[in-house]
This record gives sequence, structure tokens and C-alpha cells, in this order.
Amino acid sequence: MIAHLTGKLLHKDPSYLILDVGGVGYELHISLYTFDQVKGLDSCTILTAMHVKSEVYTLYGFFTLEEKEWWLRLVSINNIGPRIALTILSSLNTKTLHQAILDKNEKLLTSIKGIGVKAAQRIILELSDKAKRLHDLVHSSKTISVQQQMNEDATVVLMKLGLTQKVAEKAVALVREKTIEPLTLEALIKKALQPI
Repeated sequence: MIAHLTGKLLHKDPSYLILDVGGVGYELHISLYTFDQVKGLDSCTILTAMHVKSEVYTLYGFFTLEEKEWWLRLVSINNIGPRIALTILSSLNTKTLHQAILDKNEKLLTSIKGIGVKAAQRIILELSDKAKRLHDLVHSSKTISVQQQMNEDATVVLMKLGLTQKVAEKAVALVREKTIEPLTLEALIKKALQPI
């Protein structure tokens, strides 16, 4: 399995690229999104996926891992072939597609050329669990990063109030361990200053 290719772009077209890798030209079918990302480049790295049908090997190229992963999810659905999957990714960016599945937005999906009501329903039915898991994962990671930033801000304030970095970090960590409810930065600092 070829995971990615790095080389010189010999030809750029909205539907395919020819990438020269060590003197070998690889034809890669792409979405409009990937074309927009590479049209100004002379060389690049493209993530790839191979599709085999009737002994015909076709390479598909993607500028981002997110796009590749959504393409793989789409082609796993019955009657959604690789070309239709590319059409979907050319019509909707991955975030919009993700949200359309979460919202069960058949109207948006059927606005894509080649996607009828039944195909839209299959996409929603078969990918809604994966879309929900991805949404929860992204949401929890955002929450964690916001909390980490607040912890760092609280540590800086505590250090300005005379605590060493080690003591300030420990005080913040202890408050987090003992507190379940969400805290404002001010409340976090006040609790961290209280005796243990």
C-alpha cells in the first residue's frame, strides 16, 4: 500500500495530478479541495489511497489526512464509489460534511451531483456514529486545551503572588483533583491560595 508520495508536480488539473517521484509519473485523482491546496506549488507530498476494480489500479490523492480519512469512510458505504466520494469532498469541506451528517441534513447532501435521497440516507445512517464519536473527541480535546490554558494562566498569577512555579503548579493540580464543577480563572486562583 502506498501511503504517500513526494515529488514534483508535472501536471495540475482540478480532477487529477501527475506527480513525478524519482522519474516515475504517478497519476492521482483528487478533489477540488486538494487542487486548491496544490495549484500554486511546484512540488508537494500527497497522501494516497489505492482502489482496485476489475484489476484496474487507481490512485487517489489527498492534501490532508482528514480528507483521506473521510474519503475512506465514504467508499466503505455500499454504492458510494471512489469518484462519488471525491465529488462529495469537492462539494463540501470535511467540517461541513461532518456537520451535515451530525445534523442529518439530507437536503445538503442531495444538493451534490450524483447523490440522491437514498444515497444521502445511507451516508447519514452508516456514518452518524463515527461522526458523533469524532465530534465528542474534538469537543473533549478543545475542553482539555482550554483547561490547560487556564491552569497555565493561574500558575503565572500565583507565581506573581510569590509562589514558586513548582508550588503554584501543585496547588492548581490539587484544586483540579478536588473540584468537579467548572471554575473561572479567579475561582481557580482563590482555591489554589487556600491552605490544603
